[in-house]
Amino acid sequence: MKPDWDKLIKEFKDSKTTLVADVDCTAKGQPLCETHGIRGYPTIKYGDPNALEDYQQGRDFSSLQKFAKELKPLCSPFNIDLCGDEEKAKIEELEKLGESELADKIKEEEKKIDEAESTFKAEVEKLQEKYTSLSKEKDDAIAAVKASGLGLMKSVQAKVKSASKEEL
Repeated sequence: MKPDWDKLIKEFKDSKTTLVADVDCTAKGQPLCETHGIRGYPTIKYGDPNALEDYQQGRDFSSLQKFAKELKPLCSPFNIDLCGDEEKAKIEELEKLGESELADKIKEEEKKIDEAESTFKAEVEKLQEKYTSLSKEKDDAIAAVKASGLGLMKSVQAKVKSASKEEL
């Protein structure tokens, strides 16, 4: 994917409305990656720099290029003229809350995301434990079947088959 991404960066380097860039989340870019919840690499994000969305489409050059070319400025508090009446009303409602109350609401919503992720991790851990248990049961069952003489049975079967062919 990296060569395609680098090609896309070159294609959009002079764009006034679309930024295509990469960030090394293991080095100086780590704080930026943490801010935007990036946990796996490579991760592609797009949209308002204050509320980036996850890109979930193709990773080849033509898919990335098509997506980037279709990007347009979005409704936001910084582009209010692009918003419909309902979106404008929601933005105005949120602006009226003030910085402190808005920060509390954001923390509340982010806590819900953290809880969902914690639940997911805990359930995946349970699944992993179940998988490990089932895998061991399967391996033990196969070992028991083999220990009961399966190999010898197959060997005898092969001898019986070869003997019956010789009779023909």
